[in-house]
Amino acid sequence: MQDRIYGFLAGAVLALVVFLVMKVKSMHQAAAGKKELEKYRKMLSDRMEIEQEGIQKLKAENEKLRQENSNLKVSVQTWSQKPGRRELQRLQVYQTAADRLTINSPGFGAAWQAALKESEEEFEQTYIGVQPFLRKFIPTKTDATIIKELDD
Repeated sequence: MQDRIYGFLAGAVLALVVFLVMKVKSMHQAAAGKKELEKYRKMLSDRMEIEQEGIQKLKAENEKLRQENSNLKVSVQTWSQKPGRRELQRLQVYQTAADRLTINSPGFGAAWQAALKESEEEFEQTYIGVQPFLRKFIPTKTDATIIKELDD
């Protein structure tokens, strides 16, 4: 009977040792898990702070670009209303139309080039000799018909 008691006690001690070892292991694993969880929480909070700073910078840059865009719109509107700008725009439209006619209409190109050359020579003559003096007092007539333009 004593052997049984010693056997039981030996088994109980062995079970207690195994239980304590398992308990220590589980506590160690729980501590390691908590440590890793804290590490991940810190990494997440750092990343969120970095992303928040990036978003704030992007928002500030976006607002700055909106303001610049608004200023540029106002500048373009002001620039287009300065004296002479409308005439330059109209000349650009005329040049495009003349280029299209030159390409699309056979015969127009030669007539256009001749008229252009004559007009250029006449324009050059306006700075030389008596003609500029006379232009101040006598308006010149052209053979071209005047087309009344509608303002858009």
